[in-house]
Amino acid sequence: MIVSIKLSEIKQNTSLELLARQLVEGFITGLHKSPYHGFSVEFAEHRLYNEGESTRHIDWKVYARTDRLFTKRYEEETNLRCLIAIDTSQSMYYPVKSLSKIRFSVYAASALSYMLQKQRDAVGLCLFSDQIETLTAVKSTPTHVDKIFGLLEQVTSQERKEKKTRVSNVLHEIAEKIHKRSLVIIFSDMFDSEENIDDLFKALQHLKHNKHEVIVFHVMDNETELLFDFEDRPMEFVDLETGDKLKLNPADIKERYRIEAERFHKSLTMRCNQYKIDFVEADVRGAFNHILQTYLIKRTNMR
Repeated sequence: MIVSIKLSEIKQNTSLELLARQLVEGFITGLHKSPYHGFSVEFAEHRLYNEGESTRHIDWKVYARTDRLFTKRYEEETNLRCLIAIDTSQSMYYPVKSLSKIRFSVYAASALSYMLQKQRDAVGLCLFSDQIETLTAVKSTPTHVDKIFGLLEQVTSQERKEKKTRVSNVLHEIAEKIHKRSLVIIFSDMFDSEENIDDLFKALQHLKHNKHEVIVFHVMDNETELLFDFEDRPMEFVDLETGDKLKLNPADIKERYRIEAERFHKSLTMRCNQYKIDFVEADVRGAFNHILQTYLIKRTNMR
């Protein structure tokens, strides 16, 4: 059985490096005890022991934990190049009190970065809003991942500025800048403006045209942003990106809102399927295991 860890169970002052290690190691240990044990999850510094080989390099500590024989592998090998792109526009800092969407994205990206580096895969980080704000190199060294942890720490700790979303522009730029045949992992609520929705799909298609594999994690607080479940009383809603305010009773527009939200969600899902892009619902109230499992499946299929 895999132990699930949720955002609500994590203390906000937890070190990202420590948290990433805990998320990954807990997930990997769970995989070995679950029906998903067939996934290729061995870190690059280990490989399965083959009968007849010398027992000199067997890692007996790993054997004690997993009841499986692994040998230590010393050669440096990069199997995959991956860029993790996180939307840092204002809508990702919802809800304002808990910052659930951006914190979920940062924690998930930290765990993925840790897992990639341990597998000797190369990882880079892109932070964006209406433009690219940070774009690192794509490397597999521990010092590089430490740099990524530092940048991710800043995302939730620094003072927020009013930044709008322009996902389409950023994805076009990423498609041209990064190494061909990379894996691009995107964390975003995809709240581009309505008039830019076709541009968004063209940008996703641009990534595929340039031979990149893509996973879109659609980061949402499903309870409020998709189902619109609020108390039945007058409230004031504030658009985090424009500052526009609207006073209303949620019950008055709940049904209409749900219809529009479902239409947008179905459109994203359909077009991503059309372009063979993995579109994954990432509810901030759910567990991080879903994110790690999706990545492992994708990595296995890319081999």
